[in-house]
Amino acid sequence: MLQVIIPGTELFDEATNTFITTKERKLNLEHSLVSISKWEAKWKKPFISKNTKSLEETIDYIRCMTVDRNVDPNVYKTIPVDVFKQIEEYIDDPMTATWINRKNNRSNNRIITSELIYCWMVSYRIPIECQKWHLNRLLMLIQVCDEENKEPRKMSKSEILRRNASLNAARRAKLKTKG
Repeated sequence: MLQVIIPGTELFDEATNTFITTKERKLNLEHSLVSISKWEAKWKKPFISKNTKSLEETIDYIRCMTVDRNVDPNVYKTIPVDVFKQIEEYIDDPMTATWINRKNNRSNNRIITSELIYCWMVSYRIPIECQKWHLNRLLMLIQVCDEENKEPRKMSKSEILRRNASLNAARRAKLKTKG
């Protein structure tokens, strides 16, 4: 969870020709599957994509990340640049010490939505409580489950022959025989 402080400020609403004053507010934010589900339900497009999000979409995602209740909607209009940067760093943080070295690092153009992530959770029997984990940590857990459940790669004929020759040579050396 990330805690940020949005300073109080005064805004001018051009639609109503009035000034709006906001008080300083501490926000508790969670970048989780729950947050993404809320955002995708509103915007009807995948959150995890290479497409950049508009400022309105980004601010709305911060609203979806907010755990606190009864937050004045005007607070989201006054988020300073340094707090945006702090939120961005939190979203990008892997939140785990685990890494996977993939030899075939093909770029996958698969569209990933919250429902697909829930599907992976169900298929790997990941408890539903994990939907509140930091998203990057949850995705790493899914990748680890995927790696652990893969069938081992079959050896080619030449690899089998090399391995057998090596084993035979070791046995001959150990038993001091010629064949």
